Amino acid sequence: MTGKQRDDLADLRAAIAACRICRDTPARGPDHQLPHEPRPVAVISPAARILICGQAPGLRVHESGLPFNDASGDRLRQWLQVTRDEFYDPRLFAIVPMGFCFPGYDDKGGDLPPRRECAPRWRQAVMDAMPQIELVLAIGQYAQGWHLGDRRSATMTDTVRNWRTYLGSNSGPAVLALPHPSWRNTGWLKKNPWFEAEVLPVLRERVKKLIF
Repeated sequence: MTGKQRDDLADLRAAIAACRICRDTPARGPDHQLPHEPRPVAVISPAARILICGQAPGLRVHESGLPFNDASGDRLRQWLQVTRDEFYDPRLFAIVPMGFCFPGYDDKGGDLPPRRECAPRWRQAVMDAMPQIELVLAIGQYAQGWHLGDRRSATMTDTVRNWRTYLGSNSGPAVLALPHPSWRNTGWLKKNPWFEAEVLPVLRERVKKLIF
């Protein structure tokens, strides 16, 4: 990495850390207001060959500033078969969600979707800053929508089921579509045992190849 590349990456990280677009965008009703001061959470790496792309930080991540620092992260690390130290090593994994800030809760107590302002402003710049990425783990429909575009299937389940199609892409990094590792998806995992039987072995093989 050249000195200019290091400076450009440092500038991008600083700009993301200072971003307040979801707070400062003109209000469009009470549901538009972010319920707290923004705290962007992202790990942008010049060395990692794997990019983990989720939806947006949850409350625990917002409070700690550490991505996947919750039960979802525990399950994701089990899927990957990596230790916590390996997971948080920026030489091994970049971790950049579709929305950088915790969006708040919906009426049912679940996390709201990622803020719409975030990806159009930052996503392409982040990807351009990490040309070494070889594998994108697209977790959930929002990540799959951006990274797969019109190649994704009509539902998240079908998109994950068609994982072979995206891993065989000849353009850009390979994409492996995953469900969200949230405890709320435990029922989905039980209804779709093929995910553990078919997808997880391939996921672990790819991860082992790229980080060890």
